[in-house]
Amino acid sequence: MKRAGCLVLSFIAVAPAATAAFYFLSPGGESDDSSARPAASASAHSSAQDGSAAERRADDKMIASLPPGLAAPEKKELAQQIVASAENSTLDWHSAYGYIEDIGDGQGYTAGIIGFCTGTHDLLTLVERYTKKHPDNGLARYLPALRKVDGTDSHDGLDPGFTAAWKSEAGRQAFRDAQDDERDRVYFDPAVRLAKLDGLGTLGQFIYYDAMVFHGPGTGPTSFYGLREATLGEADTPSQGGKEAAYLDIFLDLRRKAMLTKKAGLDTSRVDTAQRRFLYDGNLSLKTPLTWQVYGETYRVR
Repeated sequence: MKRAGCLVLSFIAVAPAATAAFYFLSPGGESDDSSARPAASASAHSSAQDGSAAERRADDKMIASLPPGLAAPEKKELAQQIVASAENSTLDWHSAYGYIEDIGDGQGYTAGIIGFCTGTHDLLTLVERYTKKHPDNGLARYLPALRKVDGTDSHDGLDPGFTAAWKSEAGRQAFRDAQDDERDRVYFDPAVRLAKLDGLGTLGQFIYYDAMVFHGPGTGPTSFYGLREATLGEADTPSQGGKEAAYLDIFLDLRRKAMLTKKAGLDTSRVDTAQRRFLYDGNLSLKTPLTWQVYGETYRVR
């Protein structure tokens, strides 16, 4: 149970500093940003770039003045544990580097610490970036096949050796580091950054991160940025003067609906009896100890 659509290739920050919005372009993916746009002059394009750079610098300065939140080492570790309880049914997220399986969700093989998928572009990107640094790795020979199956659930060119090669490569520290880096680059860092710009505390930052992992960073109605935009249609973020708990409650409502839109009858306990529980307990700082349930299993962190 992973993402709702293909992952993205690039993004452009286009909104004011306090409410930065990110729009993604995806080949055949879920982007809603399909309206035609007039061609801009070179000078106008340069001005827009300068404005975006200035806004980003202002955002960076503001974020640097805030508490680390989910980016604090102990909270980041906690975040990986909570995600792993839903993704791999364990708190030992380090054990998932070598995980690989086709879970029958139409997205090919799901693998690694964050559920990279052969059908959603992120696994391909991971292997491409890793191969640039380590060309002699055991996955490099599967790159042509990974490019062909990208966006599908096909195993063509991957079976029977790809799963064994993945597990073997996961024994190398360099590949584990590559998975960590890609997790942070695509999911963790953008989610935490935007949550801070929206005025959300540590729990809200985690809620954004888990949604980014599960739904993918696209702009479609069941992707992360689409869900955030839908929430903004019903409530203001704290940075806009809204109530944090109320905003997050609506976000989780819309997220749960999106999960069920993806697949009727899908288990939504990662929202219902985990994140919603933290929210209703008033634990906006995501303080430990924590107790939650996912898929009927109870997890505790002291």
